[in-house]
Amino acid sequence: MELSARAFWLRSPGHGEIRDVAVPAPAEGEVLVRTLFSGVSRGTETLVFRGGVPESQHASMRAPFQDGNFPAPVKYGYLSVGRVEEGPVSLLGRTVFCLYPHQTRYVVPVSAVTVVPDAVPASRAVLAGTVETAVNALWDAAPLIGDRIAVVGGGMVGCSVAALLARFPGVRVQLVDADPSRGEIARALGVDFALPGDAEGERDLVVHASATEAGLTRSLELLAPEGTVLEMSWYGDRRVSLPLGEAFHSRRLVVRSSQVGSVSPASRPGRTYADRLALALELLAEPAFDALITGECGFAELPGVMAKLASGSIPGLCHRVVYDDV
Repeated sequence: MELSARAFWLRSPGHGEIRDVAVPAPAEGEVLVRTLFSGVSRGTETLVFRGGVPESQHASMRAPFQDGNFPAPVKYGYLSVGRVEEGPVSLLGRTVFCLYPHQTRYVVPVSAVTVVPDAVPASRAVLAGTVETAVNALWDAAPLIGDRIAVVGGGMVGCSVAALLARFPGVRVQLVDADPSRGEIARALGVDFALPGDAEGERDLVVHASATEAGLTRSLELLAPEGTVLEMSWYGDRRVSLPLGEAFHSRRLVVRSSQVGSVSPASRPGRTYADRLALALELLAEPAFDALITGECGFAELPGVMAKLASGSIPGLCHRVVYDDV
């Protein structure tokens, strides 16, 4: 017997809508999840909303449970938290995280959900996908005790990285962003803050997450000799240029990418995506992460809200979607 649900779809670039969808009854090895909250991944989802995914990246940018194809119509998203209504006895009634688009109910394999620890509120667990990205970045970067580190770009990903780095012993962390209001979030996370022109140099490591050419250039300027920029930004169909002349070679600087789609065997052999996500959810027991959730709306409001998020008229970091009345 099929169930009815509602889902957010991108009808065409810049235009979203709520559609009625049919949800099949769960088979053996599957769960039926009723959504409690979802989160908007501002960088990626607003890029998708604007139709900015390059054709060459259509396959690699697919979300695990995406319907449709880029640029549109497409059902896209991957920060969903819900309660299991049907499935194995061990999961019934449990709160779970899943890489599912914005939809009121859905059926997925048991292997697609991760139980949210009791110490983590369901409303905060929407950050799991972003914190998991930050975990992977730090596995790639491998910071050392006492390192001097800057995080350039105070968006969801940059702030998540800074929040995790704040726990490293002896590490001096500075969050760098052009928006002075991010200073309040930095304080909540327990790290220093600076505008780009005031940032401290001679950094052993700079994590770049601003998705701007100016931010990446400034990241290189902040490095100590033989320092590394870990590039976390994804630019979609935009090209960026870098000053790789001048002292780039003589100072032996490094620019390294961090790719969230897989765990590097070199950095963490034997670890899986499931390990990384479970760790991210454990880390979200820290209340300081609530500072990353800066807006909220009901599910029915999402088409209009997504347009405002994409245009920048709604500022902030993670925007949480509430499903109480659906």
